Formats: sequence, structure tokens, C-alpha cells
Amino acid sequence: MEKNLNQLVDEAERIGVIGSPSSTSEMALDILAGAVNKKLVGELALFRYQQDGLAHYALGQITEVKLRNVWHEDPTMRSLIRQRGRVDAVSERQDTHLGEMTISAVFSAGSNGYRPSILGTVPATGTPIHLVNDAVLSELLSPYRDQLFYLGHVYGSKPLLPLWFKHFDTGPQGAGEAYHLGIFGKTGSGKSVLAKMILLAYARYPKMALLVIDPQGEFAKEARGEAVPGEFQLPMKRILSSLNKPVQVHGVRDLVLDRWELFAQILYESPFFEQLSIPKGENRQLAASTLADRLQRARVTLKDLHNRESFDRAWSLLGDENVQRVFYRTEGSRARFQSMYGQADRNFFFTNYWLPVTQLFREDREGAQKVEWLLAALFNLDETQRPLVVIDLSVEQATQTTGSLSALPLFGGDQSRSQSIPLFWNEMIQALVIKRLLEGIRTAAEYAYKQNRGLNTLVLIDEAHRLAPREDPESEEKKAVRGILIDAARTTRKYGVGWLFISQTLSSLHREILEQLRIFFFGFGLGMGAEFKALSELVGGRSKALDLYQLFRDPHSSFDIASREYSFMTIGPVSPLSFAGTPLFFNAFNTVEEFLDANGLNS
Repeated sequence: MEKNLNQLVDEAERIGVIGSPSSTSEMALDILAGAVNKKLVGELALFRYQQDGLAHYALGQITEVKLRNVWHEDPTMRSLIRQRGRVDAVSERQDTHLGEMTISAVFSAGSNGYRPSILGTVPATGTPIHLVNDAVLSELLSPYRDQLFYLGHVYGSKPLLPLWFKHFDTGPQGAGEAYHLGIFGKTGSGKSVLAKMILLAYARYPKMALLVIDPQGEFAKEARGEAVPGEFQLPMKRILSSLNKPVQVHGVRDLVLDRWELFAQILYESPFFEQLSIPKGENRQLAASTLADRLQRARVTLKDLHNRESFDRAWSLLGDENVQRVFYRTEGSRARFQSMYGQADRNFFFTNYWLPVTQLFREDREGAQKVEWLLAALFNLDETQRPLVVIDLSVEQATQTTGSLSALPLFGGDQSRSQSIPLFWNEMIQALVIKRLLEGIRTAAEYAYKQNRGLNTLVLIDEAHRLAPREDPESEEKKAVRGILIDAARTTRKYGVGWLFISQTLSSLHREILEQLRIFFFGFGLGMGAEFKALSELVGGRSKALDLYQLFRDPHSSFDIASREYSFMTIGPVSPLSFAGTPLFFNAFNTVEEFLDANGLNS
């Protein structure tokens, strides 16, 4: 095996030798004359050396190339160059090209194959440096071939960058624990496409469950097989089907909310009380919570709130002076409310303000599921093929209709007509539903942990900077969502629940969540201002890596779609070539066919 690898290394292109000064963390390269005109920055390189009597192979990426000509630095020679432009005897001929290589992985050759090791010594000057190619990587990583997954090529080069995404359980290809991931970059940097690729990497494991909380609806469209904007049309539905991964897409209309406090909060947000002259504030909160409490006492159930009888009961409660005294203590305020109440069109209120809210709690809708039931099915560890579940919380999905409100009957109504009611939906309601989902995930994870079972689940959160901002949100509901997410990032890892956060920014995402992330992907757009400061803190002062990151081009500055480069820097245990904790750089695939071929997903 060792001989075979040595042959492959000998056949690989030699670009330089180890120079001086070098250390165990960073190697100086003296670049050969035949390689000075090659693009070397970002290339994956390799050298072999002896350590403890064993052959070792060290790999790393070239982060910088410098030109040095000591004659050109001489003041007298500079004066001559200023007059002539160049001096044939020294210009170009006396140039030396110096490279810097950051070591990311070291393997030792033993009787059982190649094992991870460390660079415990500095090889002699003159040790050859070779460019790594796919054949070398394939042989070096042959014991792990079944675990490898590819998201793209080594930055600016041809070899595929091997990555691995292990499930969160023990056993074959398992990490033994959950961990959290983060994908960051400007709009258009390729974050969403990269996240979908990573989802497919985890979807290969039958016993791993995946949950996508999708505020924008993009992931839901892909899972349904619908076209989404962009040139990278990943056939998620077909690929998941070929992997035998069950897929469930639930929109807002499929979710049945199951808490009275949610009803009170949503009714508070709706125009219902506003049309009765109760502005937002303490009085409206009292009115909403009092009405919910009185309906509960009257044995009205959440699932029946949409019925006309339940509305009539609620309407009569609001007309009760004793109820009015709870939220309006002065006679004048109650008189104003009573005037608006008396003039209101009861049928109009039922159709336009009551039904859009209460439909969220209705159980007899086609395909409807309680949040509790949905999460119980997702976390069923006895299933042989656990699902990918996408929760579509987009405004577009919530407000779509199939008919007109004027066609609705005022008393009850059949199932098909209930689908035509546009649900009351805004960012605040979205936050309340997300809060309910997060609470359910945390409760299920704690319950499984008490039974000594890990949930082996990844939860993807899109637009994470909106749900867990660094600054305090303006509403209590959004503060609660942020609090639960921060707590989940701290505690659910031991329960076997990992989180994948997608965000456009680093500086605006809550610091405690960033501190809990184990694997990072940084796309284009974080190279300036507060974003670059936050990036520098995470990378830990590796200035050469940051210099290379700042070379990333905006993908949309390319001349055409085919030449677009979606570059990423990754940190963490996501590759067999990065166990030293150093950043790796790659260009994500920009064609679907290349991604499918590299990962054997074309079947």
C-alpha cells in the first residue's frame, strides 16, 4: 500500500521544496522555476518525510506566494532600474518565489493503512513538495472511501475536496455525538445550495431524522419538486427518493396549533380587537387572554373554535359587562367599546377576523397534523427509515387561497371550502409557531435523554440571524424564540440533536450560538467591517487564512453563469484533511451534474 502511494506521489507534479525558516505549523516553500508561472495560491500540496521510523505524509494548502529579489532591494540598483526599467543581469534571473503552506493533516503509513498523525518535526530543507491530485487522495483515504462526500473542488484547483458528514449516533459512520454547523455569507454567495447539498449528505443515513424550519419556503419548494429561482436546480425530490428517504412537507395549513396561550397571542395580533377600538397594549392583552380563559371555562375546545357556535359564544362574552370590566375599568372606555360592539357586523367579523385565526387550530383539515403528533413521528427511533420533514412557514403559503371568501357559509362549512380561507399570518405569528416547534423539539429531546436514547436528528434553521439576533428583539415573542434557540444550542447536543444555522451575517447572530458551533462554512461577503472582525475572532488570528479568504470573488461578478465560483472557507472536523483545525478552502460545484456524479447520486 505504501509503495503504491509513493509511486503516486512520485508521479504527481513537483512544485517546490521545503525552505527556511519553517515550523511545525507553517512551511516555507522555495518554488521551482518550472512552477513560478502556475497558479499556486489555494492549491493542496503534499510532502513525505520520516518520523519515528515511519513514512509520513503531510498535506496543506498554499496560502501565499511572495517574490523576492535582493538585488532589486539595493538602493543603487533601484536607481539604475528607475532609469532603464530593468537590469538584464538581475531582473527576473535573480527572482526567488517563496510560498507559505499551512499544514492541515498528517498521515502515517502503518501495517493497517494510513492513520492520522501530527507534524512532530520539521523535515529537512530540500524535501520535495508535490501538488495533490485525486489519485493521491483516493489512495490515502481509501479506508474511509464510503464515508466521503464532496461539495466541490479544492479552491482554485482540480482535485475534489473530501469531506465527511457523520450521523450523530454511535456505530458505523457515526460521530458518537451531535454537533452544530453554521453557513454564513452574503445573499447570492451560495449558502442555500450548500445547505441542500449538506442535507443530502445526511439523508444517506436511514436512521437519521432531518427537520427543516423554512421561513421563506425555498427548501419546501425543492422538496416538493418545484422550480426555485437560480441556475443550480438541485433535484432534491428525485435524489431523496433514490436514497429511500421519506419526505414530508408541511405548510402552515397542515399544522394544527394546540395551545390556548397561542390562540390568545394570535388573536391579540389579529385585527379582531382593533376593529372593536382596542389598540395594542395592556388592555388588548387582557381582552385576548380573558376571552380565551372564558371560552376554556365554557368547555369550548380549540379544534371547534372555527364553528359559528364558538364564535357566537365568544361574541356574547365580549358583550358581557363583567367581562368588559376586566380590560376596561373606566365607564367612558366601556361605553366607547360598547358603541363599537353594537355597530359591528357580526357576520363580517366571523368571516374576516375570526375564521382566519381559528383555522390554525382546526384538526379536521385534510392532511392536518398537530405539532405534537408531527414531532412524535419525526423522533420515532424505532422507524427503519426516518424522514426528512420540511415546515414551510412562508407568508405566501399561509395566505394562498383556492376560492373566494364570499362563497363561505356562515354556519360551519364543508372541508373543501375551509381550504379557501386565507390564514391570518405575519412575522409575529411565524415566531409563535417557530417557538412552539422549538419547545416541542426540546421536550422530546429531554424525554429521549432520560430514556438513555439519542435522537440522532439535525434541525436546519434558515434566516437564523432573524430568529436569534445579537441585539434584543422588539417583541416578547421574538425574545422567547431567541432564548429557546440559545438554550437549544447549549443543551441539545448531548441529546443527539444538532443544528444547522444559515445566516447572511456573523456579527448580527447571537454570540452564544456562534460559540456553540463546531463546523463553519464561510462564503463570500464577510470581508469588511464588523463582519470581518467577527470572522477574525472565529478563525483565531490565522492571518494567512484570512488573507486567502479576502481573495474570494463575488460569484455574480463573473462574465457568465458557467464561470461563477462559489468559494467557501470551512473550519472544524468536516474533512479527513482538516483534523489539525486549520481552515480549508474550496469552490462549491456550480453544476448539478458534477455534484451528482461525484457523490454517486445519479442512480
